[in-house]
Amino acid sequence: MGSEHLQAEELPEQLLDLAKQAGVEAAEVFQSRSHSRPVYFEANRLKQLESAQSEGTALRLWKNGRPGLAVAYGPVEPKSLVDKAIALSDLNEPETIEMTENRSASYPDLGEMVPVEQLLDWGKEAIALVRDAYPEILCNGEWDCDSETTRLLNSNGLDCSYKDTTLSCYLSADWIRSEDFLSVSDGQTQRGRLEPKGVAHQILQRLGWSQDNAPAISGRVPILFTAKAADMLWGTVQEAINGKRVWEQSSPWSDRLGSAIVSESLTISQEPDAGPYSCPFDDEGTPTQRIIFIQNGVLQQFYSDRTTGALLGIGTTGNGFRPGLGSYPTPGLFNWLIQPGSKSLTELIAGLDEAIIVDQMLGGATGISGDFSINVDLGFRVKNGQVIGRVKDTMVAGNVYTALKQVLDIGGDAEWNGACYTPSLIVEGLSVTGKTY
Repeated sequence: MGSEHLQAEELPEQLLDLAKQAGVEAAEVFQSRSHSRPVYFEANRLKQLESAQSEGTALRLWKNGRPGLAVAYGPVEPKSLVDKAIALSDLNEPETIEMTENRSASYPDLGEMVPVEQLLDWGKEAIALVRDAYPEILCNGEWDCDSETTRLLNSNGLDCSYKDTTLSCYLSADWIRSEDFLSVSDGQTQRGRLEPKGVAHQILQRLGWSQDNAPAISGRVPILFTAKAADMLWGTVQEAINGKRVWEQSSPWSDRLGSAIVSESLTISQEPDAGPYSCPFDDEGTPTQRIIFIQNGVLQQFYSDRTTGALLGIGTTGNGFRPGLGSYPTPGLFNWLIQPGSKSLTELIAGLDEAIIVDQMLGGATGISGDFSINVDLGFRVKNGQVIGRVKDTMVAGNVYTALKQVLDIGGDAEWNGACYTPSLIVEGLSVTGKTY
């Protein structure tokens, strides 16, 4: 074990040395190691404990100006990986070499490991809280502590690393009532500790709203996307301000910098130091930075990696990320924050005369066009400021760009959905179709 760890520590330098000896002009090594300890619950009981470790190394180099990328998992034979990357470079066209210059930095872990016993206790507590109110419900869940170490070196003298330990949980409650099946789920991602009472409260609130089925509704009514569901809207916005989309002129906002593009109630930013997804540098070694993309509805900035930034003439914004270990860096986002309002979810609901709440959905990938049509997996009808029951067989359709110009209100209940920190919000301009029996 000790010799394997030593090899992993020394491997990046070995790869750079071998690449230089092979006559490459430039090279970089991206190394990722993770250790995860998930605890699984099924049908209210502990199902299994796991401990999983993984390690991957990606070598990117340029020979005769041609890029080559080779990846290995676990123990690596250095020369074999270098030879593979060089062989692959022969298949590619020459390109401008874009690499971060000499810089060295090592960042401390902002999180902390949690014992498996604590994960077990949290899981049992959340399940007990749900079943105390609804004994007939079956709960499934996963509670996890994950630690990941990232290191990036290149032949320009760059050597950066950081460690990130996060806690996450997911809990679902399945309720079978005669021929009616209902599944409600929620989760958290945090550092330091998880809040089983908070997860249970969210599920219990939805179960309470689901006691009765509400009459179907069709037409154009306000839609309240809960914090859990609102994430669906932001994928289109993220695509529209992607520097690569802007360069290709496939974004409808390519020529809209400085213009109002969405409701003035929306301010959207990137915050490198916020929450459990903080990130000190991107996968190209560029320090990340705070960026305000949209301020009071006005488009302020696009995001880019080194290559895209050079094409656009704006330089990198520190947003060059790899979709996977075997991928080249491309413009990507992390810690995407929508500035919340001040009202609770209950207060948002109280201000609605007739509306639909969308909490869970089937589908939801909107794409750059912004057009979407989703089936509401878990939704509720609001009448005169009160939730009157669950809606079934209901579809919501429309366009994200249109909806975000018609934001009626924003909640103060923001929470993390992956690396997106979003509150609930109410929008108009969408169509609802409900099936009447």
